Amino acid sequence: MITVGTEIEMSVEDVAHGGWCVGRHDSQVVFVRHALPGERVRVRITERTSRFLRGEAVEVLTASPDRVEAPCAFAGPGMCGGCDWQHASLEAQRRLKGKVVADQLSRIAGLDLDVEVEELPGTPDGLGWRTRVRFSVDSEGRAGLRRHRSHDIEPIDRCLIAHPGVDELGVTEVHWENISDVEAVASATRADRAIVVTPTTAKLGALPDLKASSAVLRRFKGGRVQSVRGRKGVREDVAGREYRVGAGGFWQVHPAAAGTLSAAVLDALEPEAGETALDLYCGAGLFTGALAEAVGAEGRVMGVENGETAVRDATYNLKDLEQVRIERADVAKQMREWADVRADVVALDPPRAGAGAEVVRKVAGMKPRRIAYVSCDPATLARDIAAFDRSGYRLVGLRAFDAFPMTHHVECLAVLEPVKLARRHRERLDEDEKD
Repeated sequence: MITVGTEIEMSVEDVAHGGWCVGRHDSQVVFVRHALPGERVRVRITERTSRFLRGEAVEVLTASPDRVEAPCAFAGPGMCGGCDWQHASLEAQRRLKGKVVADQLSRIAGLDLDVEVEELPGTPDGLGWRTRVRFSVDSEGRAGLRRHRSHDIEPIDRCLIAHPGVDELGVTEVHWENISDVEAVASATRADRAIVVTPTTAKLGALPDLKASSAVLRRFKGGRVQSVRGRKGVREDVAGREYRVGAGGFWQVHPAAAGTLSAAVLDALEPEAGETALDLYCGAGLFTGALAEAVGAEGRVMGVENGETAVRDATYNLKDLEQVRIERADVAKQMREWADVRADVVALDPPRAGAGAEVVRKVAGMKPRRIAYVSCDPATLARDIAAFDRSGYRLVGLRAFDAFPMTHHVECLAVLEPVKLARRHRERLDEDEKD
């Protein structure tokens, strides 16, 4: 029997969701990290289940032409678990991510699509983009990043995918006494910097001096944060509008993602003056603001968000737009209360767990003419697309964005329409292809 720690030789056949590749050894399925499809590798087994094995490629016997040398010294078997694809060229990374999205849509939603993952501007080498990095602190007060599927910490001197503004804080160069983790935050468009620390004791002790002037916040159990020094968050500029984002809140981590996705949602929904729009899981109000300006003063936009800090930020960010209403609530619960509401267009950007069947049914029940669903997880996106199909809405467009280079994550935008409109949309596309 193959046990944890055993090394085996095997051929890698395909890519799998989650930064894995997959192959077989003596008819047993093996998921492998640090490999590429088509390679022959030596694998050290790290986990055994009743159905499959997991392992890491510790030696490449026959390399793929897509293989490159990882730029980071901490990327590799047994080390930092943050980056999945540093050993693949950027072109190959995007191709692999597109294959994963297509496979999930086929397996879960029964859709046969070719998916092209679009490069986002500003990071041609795939490095220096992540504006929010959460470092863990070991027992010696050293900041690092967790190893894959482990609580163990890999001390590092620098994270190569971190934004230059995060590097300026110098988190990895100082001693963090009685701190369990440090989140470093940098605005992509301003000079704003912040750190959020989680103490291991009830009392926050003295903090080390950081290289860059920054706000400091404390995170409590349950995720609540409290300002210790300076502003409570950072400011971001998108399409001429300033957004305040709490240092512990959600914002797209790639500098180009917020602007790209906001424009893509508008292109997908084509909101018209005077219409009613919904923005579910609205966060700090990124899509809400864009939709509000599109529908104008005669329209209305209703945003729903459950996070206290995000609701406060969204309300502040959009206070000049009288057509905007922000509700703090669980989305499913709020949709039950809005059972009689009719919406022309709906945007939703749920967390990785997806929207779920109830929210899908409630959105479809509002009878919008178009839905834009933004997702960072292709599996839950495919599940919800299948649920929309059962509720009378079909997928009419899909875009994928490489918003997380070097990792397995990918941001998708699915566009859905009622079946009758979707059928007409398909007929128009077929006619255009004939012409």
